[in-house]
Order: sequence, then C-alpha cells, then structure tokens
Amino acid sequence: MDEFTITEKKSGDLIILYLNGFLDAHTSSVLEKKFEELLSKKLYKVVVNFSGLSYISSAGLGVFMAYIETLRSNSGDIKLSNMSDKIYNIFDMLGFPILFNITKDESEAIVKFNETV
Repeated sequence: MDEFTITEKKSGDLIILYLNGFLDAHTSSVLEKKFEELLSKKLYKVVVNFSGLSYISSAGLGVFMAYIETLRSNSGDIKLSNMSDKIYNIFDMLGFPILFNITKDESEAIVKFNETV
C-alpha cells in the first residue's frame, strides 16, 4: 500500500497543506485528523496543494465535503491547487469545481483568498 503524508506551511492567516501519495479509505483519516486539528486551532483558511498526490478515492473526496461548510461558516474556505489532470478530472466529473475554488497553482489560490477578504 502506498503511503499518504501531509506537510503544512503557515502563510499569514492561511494554512497550506501539501498532500503526498494515495488518499483513499485507508488514509483519509489522516486528512480528517488534520482538519480537526486546524479547527481546534481556529484556523479556517486552507489551501490544499495536490502536486504530490497521485491518487484520490471517494473517501478522500468526502473529507473535503465534510469540512467545507464548517470552514465557510467561520469566514474561511478550502481552496484547491496544483492538481494533476488525472486528479482534476475526478473532481470535475463529480461537479466539485462548482463547490470549490480550484486553481492551477498555489500562489493563485492565495490570491483568491486575498480577493475574498
């Protein structure tokens, strides 16, 4: 089984999460715990960089759906960036671009947060 890791970087009031590996039913709890940790610290503005992610399953997609409303109700959001075509196509097929702001690169996602302030 492939591993899944998350690294993070703080940029002002934003948290940037870097996903690496396979995000599936076996590893989605790692991402859930990370979002719970961010909520407990009252960090509601999240950019997720997918550049190191090679696979996402419906369980992984579900994690984003589980937290988006909580973040938005606290004046935050989740912005998604740096997706490979393969990962983007999964999000697109399920209609996620309507619900989430998906950008080509991380800096563009950060700019989108600044625009909504």
